[in-house]
Amino acid sequence: MNGTNWYTESGCSLDEFASLLERDTALKPPFASEMQRKIPLYDCGALADMLRDPSQRMALQAEWASVLRDGAGVLVLKNAYADTGPVDEANAIFETIIRHERERGASAGDHFAKAGANDRIWNAQEKLCLQAPRVFAGYFANPFIECAAEAWLGPGFQMTSQVNVVRPGGDAQQAHRDYHLGFQSADEVRRYPAHVHTMSPFLTLQGAVAHSDMPVESGPTKLLPFSQRYAQGYLAWRRADFREYFEAHCVQLPLEKGDALFFSPALFHAAGANRTRDVQRMANLLQVSSAYGRAMETLDRARMCEAVFPVLLDCKATGRMSDAELDSVIASCAEGYAFPTNLDRDPPIGGLAPKSQQALLRQALDEAWSVDAFGKALKDNAWRRST
Repeated sequence: MNGTNWYTESGCSLDEFASLLERDTALKPPFASEMQRKIPLYDCGALADMLRDPSQRMALQAEWASVLRDGAGVLVLKNAYADTGPVDEANAIFETIIRHERERGASAGDHFAKAGANDRIWNAQEKLCLQAPRVFAGYFANPFIECAAEAWLGPGFQMTSQVNVVRPGGDAQQAHRDYHLGFQSADEVRRYPAHVHTMSPFLTLQGAVAHSDMPVESGPTKLLPFSQRYAQGYLAWRRADFREYFEAHCVQLPLEKGDALFFSPALFHAAGANRTRDVQRMANLLQVSSAYGRAMETLDRARMCEAVFPVLLDCKATGRMSDAELDSVIASCAEGYAFPTNLDRDPPIGGLAPKSQQALLRQALDEAWSVDAFGKALKDNAWRRST
């Protein structure tokens, strides 16, 4: 796929990437209180009245969208929680959840860290809401969180979150981009045409609320301002030369408990190493999705897979369908995407994403599973993905 509508790793140019980043002057946006390391910081205390006026709120949201799309790609909301009481209350619940999950022997697989290296709570959003609805309500009553999500995604967005605690000595991540395309393998990413690479960042907003003070030594997120604008970045971040450039030019900002950080999922970034002896770096990682990332109809794809599997098995065994034809049927039947899933039961072990239903069906055909074995595997898959 070397045509003009497809990106390849070999087609990524580090010189072009560097030129794109280094020619920016990072002027301070009008509503920002200051700039640090090319990143705009916003004083939420000074913005509170703007959020109450519809026209001023829209002007602020337009600025935030511009920063995320065309500017630094990241912004910091200082004192998003001026009263950190809701953060402290949530911390108490999260610590209880972590303790209980440890006692059960749960070892949460992570996207980039080794399972058990840090503490992570998958689906912290639902767990907080069900275990402590009053705390949940107080925490998400924050108008700055809602305003930032709507600035990028519009109304009707879907909020999810995962809590991450990085202990002293915790390793840094490698530079990467985020969900959606950022969580796919390089082989998968190459299958998507160029315009999908452009579209992917507009479907999700990444954020984090600091649940502890985060001096630079504790490893707050390493960021590469303006890197979200490089179109081929979903392939480029995997190359060693791009990662070396990232390490040489990335920036980190200290955060205080109650600050919030939002960035485009296309921004090159990585969690830093916790070089302290006593700081447990804790953040609630917000992943907010567009309302439009949904199909029109609901289908029971597991039942469809179960029904068509004997037919495909016979067609493969007798040669009546080629591999390409089998893949076409699989694509029209099975769920091709690993998400959304229950990451407690279906963690991304051995990769950035769990196995999709399509991959399961393809494996069952390649290995000539029995109908009963495939039916059991489908039920296990459905259970892992369920709430």
